This record gives sequence, C-alpha cells and structure tokens, in this order.
Amino acid sequence: MDFGQVFRFVDDNLVSVKSTTGDPELAAADSWLVEEGRIRSLGMHFDRFAEWALQASPQSDEILPRFFNSVIEALPETGRWFPRIELHSELSQDQFFLRLRPAPAQLGEIVLWTLPEADPRRYPRIKGPDLSLCMQLRRRAQLHHADEAVLLDAEGFIREGALSSLVWWRDQTLCAVDDETEWLPSVTRNEVFQIADSLGITTRFEKVTPNDLSGLEIWALSSLQGIRPVSAWIENTVAEANLQRLEQFQRRLRLFASVPSL
Repeated sequence: MDFGQVFRFVDDNLVSVKSTTGDPELAAADSWLVEEGRIRSLGMHFDRFAEWALQASPQSDEILPRFFNSVIEALPETGRWFPRIELHSELSQDQFFLRLRPAPAQLGEIVLWTLPEADPRRYPRIKGPDLSLCMQLRRRAQLHHADEAVLLDAEGFIREGALSSLVWWRDQTLCAVDDETEWLPSVTRNEVFQIADSLGITTRFEKVTPNDLSGLEIWALSSLQGIRPVSAWIENTVAEANLQRLEQFQRRLRLFASVPSL
C-alpha cells in the first residue's frame, strides 16, 4: 500500500512531515474511504477514534475537535482516497497525524483462512497497537491462497477477520458475533445492521466456531471495501451469495456516504 503523505497536527494546523516507509507505533488509528469527497459515517469514525485516543491520552479531549476539523479541511474533494488518522504513543499528548493515502483497488469476492492458533492481538478492541500484526496475519493468509485470516479466541470461537468484520446469514436472519466477544467495533457492521433494521430483517448475535458457519452465506465487511461476499473458506464450506440481497445492501450502504462539513 502507498504510505501516502503524512501531516502532523501542530498549533491547530496540519503540517506536512517526512513520510516513513513503515507503520509507526500507534496508540490509536482509524481510516475510511473517500470517493469524490463523500464518506460513509465519518462521525462514527471520529467518535471511535476519540474513544481510543482518550484512553491513551485523557488530556487530548480539547485537541480532538480541532484536529477533526483540520482533517475534514484537508480531505480531497476528488478521486479515491483512504486516509488514516493516528495517535503516536511514544510522543506527547498532542501528537496527532493524518496520513493521506490513495485508495487501493475496489475488490470483489474474498477467500478466508483460519489462523491455526488463538488470536495474538494484545488489544483486540482498539485499532492501532496491533495494526502491523494484523497486516502480517493477512499476509499469512495469502500464503494459503486466501485473502483474509479468521481470528479465533483461545476456546476456538470466532472473533473477526484480521482486517475485517464478519457477518453471516441463517436463512433470512443476519448474524454476527455477540458483544461478549472481543472484537473491534466496526462502523461498516453498524451500518449493515442499520440497513437490516430498516428492511425489517431479523438479526441475531451469537458465539460460534467455524464449524457452526459451515454452508452459510458469509460477508466480510470493512470501511475500505464495504461488503465482500465470501466465495470460499480454506478449512470450511460456504454458500454462494444471494446476489439480489447483496446488491440491495450494497446500494443502501452507499446512501450513508455524504460530504462532511465542519
């Protein structure tokens, strides 16, 4: 991935700084897709990042609103972008950054592979500290001819993908892991369940093993890629996607996008 141009937030301004060739040590990070200036649920991304940042730096509560406004002003109005906001843990409380990156290609179906050991992340509910590890886990999946690694807890129950949230269908019921499971709060999962509620679709939250999902239709969700139907699971079987339902959700997902304002 293109690491993009990096801006540091200094005196209420984003100042360009020398980019690095790898990911820094992150206390918190969040990213989203920008298409022609439009973004899905940017406020939810800011709220999520603020919660994580305040855990690492409680004094940053006055800085965050000004930082978010500067980020909005810096976002391009044309093209496809995948910006990331960051809090660097090894620096002082006001060290917030914007990394402005071109968006990778839009992808279709996805193949899953199950990580054969327990989820190695230290902070599964916070995006940032384990981000480089999650990228490594995805690369391990690619060695097995898959696109994403499925992470399990020590008892073998599914948490999520290394860089995606997983949902599945039991007939006409949309399902996902329950809140007792340690998983990263997903903006796209929230949007998908909002769509289900608006359509009157029954939803369910459960604790499952990979075998419990055998033969089901599964979706992988992310802010970058939206909804990707799972076409195969190396250690499991999956059902083909219901294309009519998939298109209905993808169409409504796009309706969450808007041009942000200060």
